[in-house]
Amino acid sequence: MKKLIQLAAMILGITSILYISSLYVDRSEGSANSDTLNIFNWGDYIDPDLLDQFEEETGYRVVYETFDSNEAMYTKVQQGGTAYDLAIPSEYMIDRMIQEELVLPLDHSKIDGLEHIDPAFLDLAFDPDNQYSIPYFWGTLGIVYNDKMIDGEEIKSWSDLWNSKYREDIMLIDGAREIIGIGLQTKGYSLNSKKDVELTEAFELLKGLAPNVKALVADEIKMYMIQEEASIAVTFSGEAADMMWENESLHYILPEEGSNLWFDNMVIPKTAQNKEAAYAFINFMLDPEVAAQNADYIGYSTPNQDAMALLPEETVNDVQFYPTDEMMKNLEVYENIGFEYLGKYNDLFLEFKMLRRD
Repeated sequence: MKKLIQLAAMILGITSILYISSLYVDRSEGSANSDTLNIFNWGDYIDPDLLDQFEEETGYRVVYETFDSNEAMYTKVQQGGTAYDLAIPSEYMIDRMIQEELVLPLDHSKIDGLEHIDPAFLDLAFDPDNQYSIPYFWGTLGIVYNDKMIDGEEIKSWSDLWNSKYREDIMLIDGAREIIGIGLQTKGYSLNSKKDVELTEAFELLKGLAPNVKALVADEIKMYMIQEEASIAVTFSGEAADMMWENESLHYILPEEGSNLWFDNMVIPKTAQNKEAAYAFINFMLDPEVAAQNADYIGYSTPNQDAMALLPEETVNDVQFYPTDEMMKNLEVYENIGFEYLGKYNDLFLEFKMLRRD
């Protein structure tokens, strides 16, 4: 009898360990349970209250994980180690993921609220007919300056960043497409150039910018500019909005040469184990009140035209964040330039970063 009790206790112990282990795996790697939704999104890119609201309204438990670049997101989805049900990549990466069958085609019969999206943000070249993606946010890349440190009239274009008076006084976003793109646009070339001679010219120009760069950073750029660690930064429009909210001396401009116009859309990766929950989240985010709350919290531009009616007039009338049609003509969308040229952009960017260490 004593041996039977010991055996039962051992079995119970093993069962408990396995159960606890399964809970750990669910939390760390994403659960495939029908009540769990695994989301993969950029950092600080949703109002946390909305996640709570979604859980309360739907009964789904959200497991939320973040990434800091499209490339990092792509690698994890490609590897398939985590069962992400929904991800939010940018346009050029969506194009690549479609080509490589890393995202699933959408069943539009399960999507409710697409009519709220401005038609200008639908049926774009990277995803015709929105077969694979639904708009989430859009924005631009531009220049933030502090009017206590410099005269705003001095900053109108990318080329102004080369002024020697800004030596070690500029913060740059840590991104290959963004930085190489600045060199390309300053030279009058496309952000998506696949001409080696143009890339070489852009890099040679960027060498002259290196002495003015104080740091290349990601999310920390907000804190540094709010605390006035530099007078100028190159960053995304939503990040700029957050900075300006915290420090009224900061201003955002779109360079005269033009800039990047980007789109982030919701997709269902091939790793999805709970597509029904993914559709529920897409529909939730398409609700105008939800989209307006998210846009007000994040600071990026919403593609939801009915949500815009719920936002403050000073927000939707600010042409730096909702550019006029004329301003939009000078903006260019990143395209999927292919593995070969993406590598070349990355290599040149790494060389530029090395210049900062010399």
